[in-house]
Amino acid sequence: MGKARILDTADEAVSVVRDGDTVLVGGFGLAGMPFDLIDALIRQGARDLTIVSNNAGNGEVGLAALLAAGRVRKVLCSFPRQVDSYVFDDLYRRGEVELEVVPQGNLAERMRAAGAGIGAFYSPTAVGTPLAEGKETRTIDGRDYLLEYPIKGDVALISAHIADTMGNLLYRKTARNFGPVMVTAATTTIVQVPTVVSAGELDPEAVVTPGIYVDRIVRVQARHYNTVQGAR
Repeated sequence: MGKARILDTADEAVSVVRDGDTVLVGGFGLAGMPFDLIDALIRQGARDLTIVSNNAGNGEVGLAALLAAGRVRKVLCSFPRQVDSYVFDDLYRRGEVELEVVPQGNLAERMRAAGAGIGAFYSPTAVGTPLAEGKETRTIDGRDYLLEYPIKGDVALISAHIADTMGNLLYRKTARNFGPVMVTAATTTIVQVPTVVSAGELDPEAVVTPGIYVDRIVRVQARHYNTVQGAR
Protein backbone atom coordinates (compact mmCIF):
# COMPACT_ATOMS: atom_id res chain seq x y z
CA MET A 1 0.00 0.00 0.00
CA GLY A 2 1.07 3.57 -0.65
CA LYS A 3 1.08 6.08 2.13
CA ALA A 4 -1.18 8.63 0.39
CA ARG A 5 -4.63 9.18 1.89
CA ILE A 6 -7.52 9.83 -0.49
CA LEU A 7 -9.69 12.45 1.21
CA ASP A 8 -13.22 13.58 0.43
CA THR A 9 -12.73 17.35 0.57
CA ALA A 10 -10.06 19.98 0.12
CA ASP A 11 -10.98 21.34 3.56
CA GLU A 12 -10.06 18.02 5.16
CA ALA A 13 -6.87 17.87 3.09
CA VAL A 14 -5.49 21.22 4.33
CA SER A 15 -6.52 20.74 7.97
CA VAL A 16 -2.89 19.94 8.86
CA VAL A 17 -1.59 23.41 7.95
CA ARG A 18 -0.64 25.41 11.04
CA ASP A 19 -0.03 29.07 11.82
CA GLY A 20 3.51 30.06 10.83
CA ASP A 21 4.04 27.19 8.38
CA THR A 22 6.14 27.50 5.26
CA VAL A 23 3.90 26.46 2.37
CA LEU A 24 5.29 25.57 -1.06
CA VAL A 25 2.66 26.35 -3.69
CA GLY A 26 2.94 24.93 -7.19
CA GLY A 27 2.07 26.97 -10.24
CA PHE A 28 3.62 29.08 -12.95
CA GLY A 29 1.32 32.07 -12.95
CA LEU A 30 -2.08 30.40 -13.08
CA ALA A 31 -0.82 27.22 -14.79
CA GLY A 32 -0.83 24.42 -12.26
CA MET A 33 -2.07 26.57 -9.40
CA PRO A 34 -3.86 24.41 -6.76
CA PHE A 35 -6.89 26.71 -6.55
CA ASP A 36 -9.14 24.36 -4.58
CA LEU A 37 -6.51 23.75 -1.92
CA ILE A 38 -5.78 27.47 -1.59
CA ASP A 39 -9.48 28.28 -1.28
CA ALA A 40 -9.75 25.62 1.43
CA LEU A 41 -6.71 27.07 3.20
CA ILE A 42 -8.43 30.47 3.27
CA ARG A 43 -11.45 28.86 4.90
CA GLN A 44 -9.20 26.91 7.30
CA GLY A 45 -7.76 30.11 8.71
CA ALA A 46 -4.01 29.42 9.17
CA ARG A 47 -2.08 32.70 9.52
CA ASP A 48 1.46 34.12 9.39
CA LEU A 49 2.30 31.81 6.51
CA THR A 50 5.48 31.95 4.47
CA ILE A 51 4.56 31.22 0.86
CA VAL A 52 7.09 29.89 -1.64
CA SER A 53 5.96 30.04 -5.26
CA ASN A 54 7.04 31.30 -8.66
CA ASN A 55 4.72 34.32 -8.55
CA ALA A 56 3.10 36.45 -5.86
CA GLY A 57 -0.46 36.03 -7.09
CA ASN A 58 -2.53 36.92 -10.13
CA GLY A 59 -5.74 38.92 -10.18
CA GLU A 60 -7.96 38.03 -7.25
CA VAL A 61 -7.78 34.22 -7.33
CA GLY A 62 -5.39 31.61 -5.91
CA LEU A 63 -2.45 33.11 -4.06
CA ALA A 64 -3.81 36.62 -4.57
CA ALA A 65 -6.94 35.63 -2.64
CA LEU A 66 -4.83 34.15 0.17
CA LEU A 67 -2.82 37.38 0.34
CA ALA A 68 -5.97 39.49 0.32
CA ALA A 69 -7.30 37.45 3.25
CA GLY A 70 -4.32 38.60 5.33
CA ARG A 71 -2.93 35.12 5.92
CA VAL A 72 0.58 35.61 4.50
CA ARG A 73 3.55 37.05 6.40
CA LYS A 74 6.25 36.52 3.78
CA VAL A 75 6.57 35.57 0.11
CA LEU A 76 9.60 33.93 -1.53
CA CYS A 77 9.24 34.04 -5.29
CA SER A 78 10.90 34.84 -8.61
CA PHE A 79 8.33 37.20 -10.14
CA PRO A 80 6.53 39.29 -7.50
CA ARG A 81 5.24 41.83 -9.99
CA GLN A 82 3.29 41.47 -13.20
CA VAL A 83 0.35 43.26 -14.77
CA ASP A 84 -2.22 41.64 -12.46
CA SER A 85 -0.26 41.44 -9.18
CA TYR A 86 -2.04 44.43 -7.65
CA VAL A 87 -3.04 42.58 -4.46
CA PHE A 88 0.57 41.79 -3.59
CA ASP A 89 1.76 45.22 -4.77
CA ASP A 90 -0.63 47.00 -2.41
CA LEU A 91 0.23 44.83 0.60
CA TYR A 92 3.96 45.14 0.00
CA ARG A 93 3.87 48.93 -0.40
CA ARG A 94 1.93 49.17 2.87
CA GLY A 95 4.50 46.99 4.65
CA GLU A 96 2.01 44.23 5.37
CA VAL A 97 3.94 41.43 3.68
CA GLU A 98 7.67 40.65 3.43
CA LEU A 99 9.37 39.66 0.18
CA GLU A 100 12.45 37.63 -0.69
CA VAL A 101 13.18 37.59 -4.41
CA VAL A 102 14.85 34.37 -5.55
CA PRO A 103 15.99 33.92 -9.17
CA GLN A 104 13.91 31.22 -10.82
CA GLY A 105 16.69 28.68 -11.31
CA ASN A 106 17.87 29.16 -7.73
CA LEU A 107 14.30 28.79 -6.47
CA ALA A 108 13.98 25.39 -8.11
CA GLU A 109 17.49 24.30 -7.09
CA ARG A 110 17.09 25.39 -3.48
CA MET A 111 13.99 23.24 -3.15
CA ARG A 112 15.64 20.37 -5.02
CA ALA A 113 18.57 20.63 -2.61
CA ALA A 114 16.20 20.37 0.34
CA GLY A 115 14.70 17.20 -1.08
CA ALA A 116 18.12 15.72 -1.85
CA GLY A 117 19.53 16.44 1.61
CA ILE A 118 22.14 18.89 0.31
CA GLY A 119 23.25 21.36 2.97
CA ALA A 120 24.07 24.23 0.60
CA PHE A 121 25.42 24.89 -2.89
CA TYR A 122 27.21 27.58 -4.87
CA SER A 123 25.49 29.37 -7.75
CA PRO A 124 26.72 32.17 -10.03
CA THR A 125 23.24 33.64 -10.35
CA ALA A 126 22.84 37.15 -8.84
CA VAL A 127 26.56 37.78 -8.33
CA GLY A 128 27.15 41.53 -8.41
CA THR A 129 23.48 42.40 -7.82
CA PRO A 130 21.59 43.52 -4.69
CA LEU A 131 20.46 39.90 -4.25
CA ALA A 132 24.06 39.02 -3.37
CA GLU A 133 24.10 41.21 -0.27
CA GLY A 134 24.93 39.26 2.88
CA LYS A 135 25.73 36.03 1.04
CA GLU A 136 29.02 34.21 1.15
CA THR A 137 30.99 34.52 -2.10
CA ARG A 138 33.53 32.03 -3.40
CA THR A 139 35.66 32.09 -6.55
CA ILE A 140 35.85 28.74 -8.33
CA ASP A 141 37.93 28.36 -11.50
CA GLY A 142 38.00 32.11 -11.89
CA ARG A 143 34.24 32.62 -11.56
CA ASP A 144 32.38 34.07 -8.56
CA TYR A 145 29.59 32.11 -6.90
CA LEU A 146 27.13 32.75 -4.08
CA LEU A 147 26.35 30.26 -1.32
CA GLU A 148 22.67 29.32 -1.39
CA TYR A 149 20.75 27.33 1.22
CA PRO A 150 17.88 24.86 0.73
CA ILE A 151 14.25 25.92 0.97
CA LYS A 152 12.27 23.42 3.04
CA GLY A 153 8.50 23.44 3.38
CA ASP A 154 6.21 22.30 6.13
CA VAL A 155 3.54 21.70 3.50
CA ALA A 156 3.41 21.60 -0.30
CA LEU A 157 0.15 22.33 -2.13
CA ILE A 158 0.29 20.81 -5.61
CA SER A 159 -2.04 20.43 -8.58
CA ALA A 160 -1.54 17.32 -10.73
CA HIS A 161 -3.36 15.86 -13.74
CA ILE A 162 -3.78 12.25 -12.65
CA ALA A 163 -3.01 10.36 -9.44
CA ASP A 164 -3.35 6.71 -8.62
CA THR A 165 -4.39 5.37 -5.26
CA MET A 166 -0.72 4.84 -4.35
CA GLY A 167 -0.07 8.57 -4.75
CA ASN A 168 1.89 8.41 -8.01
CA LEU A 169 1.40 11.58 -10.06
CA LEU A 170 1.28 12.72 -13.66
CA TYR A 171 1.17 16.40 -14.62
CA ARG A 172 -0.22 18.20 -17.64
CA LYS A 173 2.30 20.15 -19.72
CA THR A 174 3.31 23.50 -18.15
CA ALA A 175 1.27 22.68 -15.04
CA ARG A 176 4.14 20.38 -14.08
CA ASN A 177 6.44 23.37 -13.30
CA PHE A 178 7.67 23.32 -9.67
CA GLY A 179 5.54 20.42 -8.46
CA PRO A 180 8.17 17.65 -8.71
CA VAL A 181 10.76 19.52 -6.64
CA MET A 182 8.27 20.93 -4.14
CA VAL A 183 6.94 17.52 -3.16
CA THR A 184 10.44 16.35 -2.23
CA ALA A 185 11.16 19.48 -0.16
CA ALA A 186 8.04 19.41 2.02
CA THR A 187 7.28 17.46 5.17
CA THR A 188 3.66 16.99 4.06
CA THR A 189 2.50 17.03 0.44
CA ILE A 190 -1.14 17.68 -0.40
CA VAL A 191 -2.29 17.16 -3.99
CA GLN A 192 -5.46 18.08 -5.85
CA VAL A 193 -6.30 16.16 -9.03
CA PRO A 194 -9.36 15.85 -11.28
CA THR A 195 -8.73 12.13 -11.84
CA VAL A 196 -7.73 9.32 -9.48
CA VAL A 197 -7.16 5.85 -10.95
CA SER A 198 -6.49 2.49 -9.38
CA ALA A 199 -2.97 1.37 -8.56
CA GLY A 200 -1.36 -0.22 -11.59
CA GLU A 201 -3.23 1.83 -14.19
CA LEU A 202 -0.38 4.32 -14.67
CA ASP A 203 2.62 3.35 -16.75
CA PRO A 204 5.49 3.27 -14.22
CA GLU A 205 7.83 4.75 -16.83
CA ALA A 206 5.54 7.80 -17.17
CA VAL A 207 5.19 8.58 -13.45
CA VAL A 208 6.77 11.94 -12.61
CA THR A 209 6.26 12.04 -8.83
CA PRO A 210 6.46 8.71 -7.00
CA GLY A 211 3.78 8.14 -4.40
CA ILE A 212 6.34 7.94 -1.58
CA TYR A 213 6.37 11.76 -1.60
CA VAL A 214 2.59 12.23 -1.46
CA ASP A 215 0.63 12.28 1.78
CA ARG A 216 -2.88 13.52 0.93
CA ILE A 217 -4.91 13.53 -2.27
CA VAL A 218 -8.28 15.10 -2.97
CA ARG A 219 -10.25 14.73 -6.19
CA VAL A 220 -11.53 18.08 -7.47
CA GLN A 221 -13.46 19.26 -10.50
CA ALA A 222 -11.23 20.54 -13.29
CA ARG A 223 -11.18 24.33 -13.34
CA HIS A 224 -9.73 26.59 -16.01
CA TYR A 225 -8.55 30.16 -15.54
CA ASN A 226 -7.20 32.48 -18.17
CA THR A 227 -4.44 34.91 -17.32
CA VAL A 228 -6.68 37.97 -17.16
CA GLN A 229 -9.35 36.71 -14.76
CA GLY A 230 -9.71 39.15 -11.92
CA ALA A 231 -7.59 41.83 -13.62
CA ARG A 232 -8.85 45.37 -13.35
